[in-house]
Amino acid sequence: MAKREKTVSMIDTLAEFKELKNIDKETMINVLEESFRNVIAKMFGTDENYDVIINPEKGDFEIWRNRIAVEDGRVEDPNLQISISEAHEIDPDCEVGEEVTDEVHFADFGRRAILNLRQTLSSKILELQKDNLFAKYKSLIGYIVVADVYQVWKKEVLLLDDEGNELLLPKSEQIPNDFYAKGQAIRAVVQRVESENNNARIYLSRTDKRFLQRLFELEVPEINDGLITIKAIARIPGERAKIAVESYDDRIDPVGACVGMKGSRIRGIVRELRNENIDVVNYSTNTALFIQRALSPAKISSIRLYEDEHKAEVSLRPEEVSLAIGKSGLNIKLACMLTDYTIDVFRDIDAVNEEDIYLDEFADEVDTWVIDALKNIGCNTAKAVLAMKREEIIERADLEEQTVDDLISILKAEFEDEIGDETGEVPGETPEEIDGVGETVAVQPEDAGEETAEDPVPPEDAVETENTIIHEQENRGEPEAGNQE
Repeated sequence: MAKREKTVSMIDTLAEFKELKNIDKETMINVLEESFRNVIAKMFGTDENYDVIINPEKGDFEIWRNRIAVEDGRVEDPNLQISISEAHEIDPDCEVGEEVTDEVHFADFGRRAILNLRQTLSSKILELQKDNLFAKYKSLIGYIVVADVYQVWKKEVLLLDDEGNELLLPKSEQIPNDFYAKGQAIRAVVQRVESENNNARIYLSRTDKRFLQRLFELEVPEINDGLITIKAIARIPGERAKIAVESYDDRIDPVGACVGMKGSRIRGIVRELRNENIDVVNYSTNTALFIQRALSPAKISSIRLYEDEHKAEVSLRPEEVSLAIGKSGLNIKLACMLTDYTIDVFRDIDAVNEEDIYLDEFADEVDTWVIDALKNIGCNTAKAVLAMKREEIIERADLEEQTVDDLISILKAEFEDEIGDETGEVPGETPEEIDGVGETVAVQPEDAGEETAEDPVPPEDAVETENTIIHEQENRGEPEAGNQE
């Protein structure tokens, strides 16, 4: 009776152990059977003639030993053979050479065997627990987990999950403005899982791009449902980030959906990232347009791509250059990371002293679809279009020749009108050339005053255009009769 109580007590302990370690029933049965067989093999040299039956529902087990009946006095191995006399006590109909099966009570093996079983079982379950932990977090790589801060060290932070497993957040994977207190619950993404000395080491990250992606998936239902896709992410942790999104439903504005009403959706993400500025832009398969959007809020004048080298040269008006570069160069650095292109920014020298006009202002003369086609190749202003060759516009914008010719005529006419208004040129007259050296003097209005034509022109008033230097100076011709008087 005492032996039976010992067996039941051991099974109850194992059942509690199973609940504590959260191991499924089938795995627990396999571990128990393997542990029993290991102990039997150590005691008798082999376990091949033993059957171990475990019933987890009732919480008990049975061990049956199979031996061959031999004549009395000829038993060589008591573990594998049994005398015919002893066999008849088990099975009266048994004959020599037949197999006889009898039940073995594990408690009869003694205290040492039970302790050996407990040690073996604990070792196997611990090993199984480590494997399960490694496999669990290996499948969670790239996903967000929540853990409590347990201890803060100089180079890393130790966290504990709901099951008490240890997680590590290295200093290099922390946002610069992060501050942690013991017991504080924080969110981070599982970055990698390593095995050291058969122990799983789980590393988390709050600076990984996937952390930003998962936060958007949690805050924006359309992303989680697959209606909006995150195409690219560029991030400088704690400073600024850019994210490119695309919608498969024309009725959904991907940028608006990510930002939310009055920034309600993105505000929570910014707060989680310690006030990290986030720019959300529309993704485009058109590289020029995508680069243009990535450089927002700057507006580019023209762009030239070198796809083989993954390089782009962007021209901007002087006032737009600082916006394109951004504070500490963050904007252009993130744009390069987002588009995977090396972007070189050039100041549009022609725009320093000449006014440019955005194409949208020609909407009353040029069709909207033509303007959109030009924007798609990086031309937002009139001078950006005029700076390109006619054939290049036809090829890149996929426009008809007549359409391009009409467009160029409209744009040129606009600038000719502006020049005429500014200089007061009389239609049909041409500027005068001086000494045939390519210098041109613009004719001033009649009320130019009494300044003499010999007054020198400050160098800063000169504007270089291809091979011509235009000076703003007084008319060298004879003064009008009214002025002479």
